[in-house]
Amino acid sequence: MGGTFTIPTGTIKAEGIMISGNASPQGSPMHPDVIKNAPPPECPMHQVSVSANDQLKKAPDVPAHQDRAYEFVECPMRAASGEKPTISDINPANMMPPPNQQTSPGQPFPLCVGREESNIPRAGSEQKWVYPSEQMFWNAMLRKGWHWNKDDIDQKDMKDIIKIHNQNNEHAWQEILRWERLHSKECPCGPALLRFGGKAKDFSPRARLRHWMGHDLPFDRHDWIVDRCGKEVRYVIDYYAGGQVPKHTILDVRPAFDSFGAVWDRMKVTWWRWTST
Repeated sequence: MGGTFTIPTGTIKAEGIMISGNASPQGSPMHPDVIKNAPPPECPMHQVSVSANDQLKKAPDVPAHQDRAYEFVECPMRAASGEKPTISDINPANMMPPPNQQTSPGQPFPLCVGREESNIPRAGSEQKWVYPSEQMFWNAMLRKGWHWNKDDIDQKDMKDIIKIHNQNNEHAWQEILRWERLHSKECPCGPALLRFGGKAKDFSPRARLRHWMGHDLPFDRHDWIVDRCGKEVRYVIDYYAGGQVPKHTILDVRPAFDSFGAVWDRMKVTWWRWTST
């Protein structure tokens, strides 16, 4: 979704794992049952609507990369291919298209500016998070100091990278939902993603421990802040390359050790896994 873009190229299939223990037993909140789409009657959306001013006060700031994102959902290749931007692409404040959707100087081939809507609810909004386009991803890599060479990625590789990026994020959210089922009574409406950030070189204690035991370090790390019906909860996601099957991405998703509730959740899940065999 545009937080950090450290993803190896190649055909990668995202797989979710929890590093320690076995699968949770049938009937436990962590069992991957189908989650109901319809919110229960006690959800805020079924209650009396609040004023627009109150909604603006409660709603979090919209990230820059999500502002006007829906204008590019399922749109064709336009600005990056050299075509003039349409009226919907132009920012009325300065009459310019979004900078992160413009072709970079010396770009060797055109890239699509279309964006895909995710299945991840955005906190404080009725909309969902929107993934970056190929052009946005390219521009972000350039901002991080990357320079393209002839033997580097080509136009098709960028399409694959976007698919990998989106698939990994979708799988990470599904893993978070499994953890959040432990709190379905206190938050019947379900969680929403408030914000996220990349910490590729800030290895978690768990990742360092695994490295001391002879395993590879993760190639990336994200911290996702989830809104659990008004309560902010942090999740740590470590991204590992390889695993049992080459060229796969393995996700290790768990609540951060920053509250008693998170520690208790991880203790319960570990106990279920050890006693389920």
